[in-house]
Amino acid sequence: MAVSFRVCLTQFESCKKRIPTDHTTKGVAGHTKPKYHMRGIIIVGLNLKDIVTRKKTTLDSFRSKTVSIDAYNAMYQFLSSIRGRDGMPLVDYRGNVTSHLSGLLHRCSHFMSLGIKQVWVFDGKPPSLKTAEIERRRTTKTDAILKYEMALADGNMADVRKYAQQISTIQDYMIDESKTLLSLFGIPHIQATSEGEATAAHLTKTGHAWASASQDYDSVLFGAQRLVRNFTNSGRRKLPNRNMYVPVQPELILLDDILAHTGLSQDQLIDVGILIGTDFNPNGFYRIGPKTALKLIKKHKRLEDIPKIQNDLDDVPYDQIRRIFAKPDVTDVDSIEFGKPDYHGITGYLQDHSFNEMRVEQTLNRVKKAHQIQEQSLDRWL
Repeated sequence: MAVSFRVCLTQFESCKKRIPTDHTTKGVAGHTKPKYHMRGIIIVGLNLKDIVTRKKTTLDSFRSKTVSIDAYNAMYQFLSSIRGRDGMPLVDYRGNVTSHLSGLLHRCSHFMSLGIKQVWVFDGKPPSLKTAEIERRRTTKTDAILKYEMALADGNMADVRKYAQQISTIQDYMIDESKTLLSLFGIPHIQATSEGEATAAHLTKTGHAWASASQDYDSVLFGAQRLVRNFTNSGRRKLPNRNMYVPVQPELILLDDILAHTGLSQDQLIDVGILIGTDFNPNGFYRIGPKTALKLIKKHKRLEDIPKIQNDLDDVPYDQIRRIFAKPDVTDVDSIEFGKPDYHGITGYLQDHSFNEMRVEQTLNRVKKAHQIQEQSLDRWL
């Protein structure tokens, strides 16, 4: 079932800011109503692709390993890709979007069947410097809405689907539902105080996670020891404006390899990111891409000593951005506890969101079968 565009537009217009702690506000006669937030569509802001080594890998290589997942990043993938023929997300009988639950059901089940341990990390309050990036994403989304309406009026369904994917908005009820479903799976989740990818990266430094999963290269600037991209969207993807699909494989990026290959320190890598442009200075510096940024930092060592940017440097709060990446506001945990899936609870919860009981059970049966095989193998070994 597809949600109407008008519903999505109304939800988008309600997205004034993202406040993760207080999920409801009082409405008329004391009733509660949802308070919406927006993080924007999936846009990988920092582009380090040209200067990092990405190793193709498989999900099976993460068996028995713990991966901390940037939850918002993954949820936008689900909301953008799990849609009806008209390009709009799936909804339940109440008209609430359920694409995020569908994505979680299938991804979590697949990871569990492979023996991958998951920790999902949710965003908290963004640093104030991210305001410009959030506003840029809001403008991009507004532009997509106008293009969607034009495509709809012209009957161009290909463009309708394309622009519908660009108006995805995460709402607080989606966060709450996602956390409930993860708990039913026995999968731990963490509410970060600030950037989710910063806490996810931090978990790789403390040894609580082997790798951090996100599409954003910012994770490397936050110090993720290992970053895996295409983790929650591996499989295949459709090429834009073409009826063709290409395989999508997980990519593993090692921080030590980046530093060794480039000859940079972690602080210098952060300066490279600032030159290119991060979420906290999205425009970067004029006509400086990844390769030029690398050359400049290798030659001059730090931003303050690069002659060609001195006139612009005063307009960039680079020291503040450095601190955000080098000493981020993260959530510390003493331990991470993994529980057992409540299969009956999962089925009932998803049925209440208009999921087909038989299809849910078919998905969960793959997890059950994998667990049975793992237990039999352990018994034979003992």
